Formats: sequence, C-alpha cells, structure tokens
Amino acid sequence: MNRQERQEIISIIKQEVIPAIGCTEPIAVALCVAKATETLGQKPEHIHVALSANMLKNAMGVGIPGTGMIGLPIAIALGALIGKSAYLLEVLKDCTPESVEAGKQYIDEKRIEVVLNKETTEKLYIEVTCKAADSHATAIITTNHTHFSYIEKDGEVLLKEEGGQQEESEHCVQLSMTKVYEFAMTAPLEEIEFITETEHLNAAASEASLQGNYGHALGKTLRGSIEKDILGDTVFSHMLSSTAAACDARMAGAMIPVMSNSGSGNQGICATMPVVTYAREKQKTHEELVRALMLSHLTVIYIKQNLGRLSALCGCVVAATGSSCGLTYLMGGDFETICYAVKNMIATLTGMICDGAKPSCALKVASGINTAVLSALLAIEHKSVSSMEGIIADDVDVCIRNLATIGRDGMTETDKLILDIMLKK
Repeated sequence: MNRQERQEIISIIKQEVIPAIGCTEPIAVALCVAKATETLGQKPEHIHVALSANMLKNAMGVGIPGTGMIGLPIAIALGALIGKSAYLLEVLKDCTPESVEAGKQYIDEKRIEVVLNKETTEKLYIEVTCKAADSHATAIITTNHTHFSYIEKDGEVLLKEEGGQQEESEHCVQLSMTKVYEFAMTAPLEEIEFITETEHLNAAASEASLQGNYGHALGKTLRGSIEKDILGDTVFSHMLSSTAAACDARMAGAMIPVMSNSGSGNQGICATMPVVTYAREKQKTHEELVRALMLSHLTVIYIKQNLGRLSALCGCVVAATGSSCGLTYLMGGDFETICYAVKNMIATLTGMICDGAKPSCALKVASGINTAVLSALLAIEHKSVSSMEGIIADDVDVCIRNLATIGRDGMTETDKLILDIMLKK
C-alpha cells in the first residue's frame, strides 16, 4: 500500500472517529439548531424541526448531557440558547445549570415544534427553521451528523449542495477486508498511533460510569458478587462490564466525551473497550494495541460504507464485528482467522433491531461483545460458519454486503414499524 492510499484512509478515519458528548442524533439536531440560530443572528422566537424517521427514532428516548432530561425538546432549546456549531458533536459542552433552567422555560413557552418529515427518502435528515420577528433562517444536515447541505436566511441561499456530493467525497476510497487488514498491519506505527485517543476517551468514560449509577448501570452490575459467581472475575467479564459501563453513561446523558465511530458514540465504545480491556489484561504491546484498535475501527467504517449511517440494524452488530476482528488479532490470528470471525458475527447477530437510542442500548452492546468473543474464540480455532449456512458466502466481502443489504434494504419496513410502535406509546 503506497503512502497516498494510506493518507486517504487516515483521512477517512479522522473524519469518522471523532469526539462526541451525548447521543449523536439529538446532539446533531442541537448542532443544526445552533447553526440556524447563528445564521438568524438572534434568539429564535420559534423553532420548527423536521426529521427523518431514523433521526426521530434515535433521538426520542435518550438522556441529554448536563440536563438530567430526556429527548429532543431540551436539546433543541439548548442548541438555540448556548450551542456553538464550531464545537460540532460537542455543541452543548458549555451547558450549565442556568442554561438548563432557561431551556426548560423556553420549552414551557411552547416555542419548539418537532415533526416527522414523511417526504424525505434520506435516513439522516435534519431541517431546522428558526424565526424571530420578520426574519427566519433554515439549516439542513444530511449524509452525516455534522454535514450541512443547505443554509438560508430570509430567502437568500448561503449554502446549497448538489445531491450526493458529500457522500461521493466520503467514499472516495473503497475499502475491502483485505485493504482494511493490510492497512492496520503494515501502516507505519507513527502514522496510526492517533487511534489510541479512542482508548483514552472511552476508557475514561467507562471508569467514570463505574463510579456512579448511570442508566441501567449494567456495567457496574456486572461487577457485583452474584455476577462474578456466574461470569467469573475474568477478562471476559471485564470486557462486558467496561464496555457496557461507558454505554450506560453515554445513554444516560453524562457530560462525558466519548470517541465515536461513523456518527455513533456507542459504535466507538463497542469498537474500543473490548480490545483495550483484553490488551491491558493480557499485557499486549503498545504496537499490538494500536494495530488491534485500528483494525477494529476501520472494519466498522468499512461495513458502514456498505450499510449506511442509520438503519433498522443495531449499530452494535457492526461495532462488535470490528471488536471481534481486533480480539482475534490480539489472540494471534491472521487474515484468514479474522475473516472467520467476521463470518461468525454475521451469521449470529444479523437482524438485531435498532429501536432508538436509549439506556437499554447497553444491554445490546453487551450482547454484541459476548458474540464478538465467541466468534473470535471459534475463529482462532479455525472454525467458521460455512457458505452452506444461511447468508454466509465464501468471500468475506460478499458476507458484509449481504449483511448490509438486509439492514439497509430488507429491514426498511421493519424500520417503519418500529417507529410506528414507538410513536403510539
């Protein structure tokens, strides 16, 4: 792999693996509100928010950092009152108790309207219009959680992007498992050491969560006496608890940054913490950890290139597959066994639904890590689900495309049904 191709892949990783505070969907809405407010140039008197079904589904039931509150209204209010678009997915990091009270008042004054945009065919679509006196401003985010495709004020279009432009630029490098593995194993260490920032942020979030009681406190619960009696005090139980803990804190709205992957903090956590925990407890070298983390995160990015950012398929399916690859490598695996791990994961977890971001995501993440470990253990023994079984093919890249086709296309009606059930509750 030549230097230019390595640099292109590094650029993609740095675009996709970024810090985030809080669940990505409501934070992305707050970001869009902040941009519309900045464009308006004054505090909005009214905010109209139109979201795609997937955005609405993922933003309804999750805690908003620093507020002690759940859902979109407080995220929208704070986006207008204190949000700074320059912070991207940390848009609400200046939140204070005073601003939360101001946000509550803003909500009570009925200044916010949230609707489902039934016309858009995009999975990720946020449209915000802020109004004050005789002025208005609109901002639209599409394609990824920080990408503005349209900005307008009082009829003057300030930004308008042609359809597909951003998506094409994002996918300028077409990955494959061969390319993912080659990059992770052969790139000069100094070029890829930046990936250890995922360890620093996500491990810190996990440790902070274990000191508190966030969400369902699954991570902390897994370290109890009953749990240790059943699961043991092992590297496996530690992988489960450390990963679930970081997810507990994030879904509960803790003001703790995590390193996301492909627009999801939970995906970033799930791709990081099992690998970090195993490497630490098995005393792997710094280089082994770096390459395992890179393999895990780049595998996630590759699968998401095929699947898309939002779907009816739970993100932990993808992120845990990345983790399983990293774990297989740390156990001494080579390219062949890593491909076995991918096939084992796809044969097991494909079809797990995403019914929105919420505290119970920690349970799904833990299920994903459980399967990741089992898949890696089978792979390291040269055991793999065969092409005679289900959706698995001989070619690992075909397996990944099969997974993506099911999640992206086959589960479209499932996605609609999930949202319908959620909205009727």
